[in-house]
Amino acid sequence: MRFERVAEAVKAKKRCCRSRPRCRRCPVVLKRLCEAGLAERESKRRFLIPRKIPKRRLKKARA
Repeated sequence: MRFERVAEAVKAKKRCCRSRPRCRRCPVVLKRLCEAGLAERESKRRFLIPRKIPKRRLKKARA
């Protein structure tokens, strides 16, 4: 699935700060979104994320 037109490129932070809830740029959150099919990995630290992610899915990934 390609999110080119309706997505924004997000660069993950180098390290997770492990605060609760995790921030949106946390590599763990981006990896969880990628595994759920809601984001696409471009490179090691770059992800394509659609502008509209369901709030529940984002909340679950940040938990």
